Amino acid sequence: MRTTSSRLTYQNPWMRVREDVIERDDGSAGLYGVVERPDFALVIPAERSGFWLVEQFRYPLGRRCWEFPQGTWGEGKDGSAEELARVELAEETGIRAGELRRLGHLDLAPGIMTQGFDVWLATDLTAGPTAREATEADMLSAFVPETDLRAMIADGRFTDGPSLAAFSLLFLDRG
Repeated sequence: MRTTSSRLTYQNPWMRVREDVIERDDGSAGLYGVVERPDFALVIPAERSGFWLVEQFRYPLGRRCWEFPQGTWGEGKDGSAEELARVELAEETGIRAGELRRLGHLDLAPGIMTQGFDVWLATDLTAGPTAREATEADMLSAFVPETDLRAMIADGRFTDGPSLAAFSLLFLDRG
């Protein structure tokens, strides 16, 4: 497969959307819409047989959602993947991790976008002040025992795809 042309169709400070015309190996033509977004960090803050979660309003869904802390660098900011994980954890929950270990890298939606994310396990946790962005002003943070998180998953109260995928990496890590 090869790209024969590409054009930018939309752009804002958080994403770019492009339209690519492609030629398949058999010579037939195709069209792809591709969303370009920077990679993000997702952190699983674990202690006392449970996890720290955040809940916030997710505009595209029109409802509040529970998830693990996650995010990407703001405009004009940059750093390593580990630094991003530490910043997001502290920003959203106020928690600082004494130990942060990368569990893996996952693709968010490879059929439509370039964005992926690193999953980090945070342990040896210390509480501190949050530094939420204006868009996170309504965010809540709560400790949830693992048994309660499993119940939230089973009854549809915890549906964030990246958080669920990250949780599966944690299970693999536990052996």
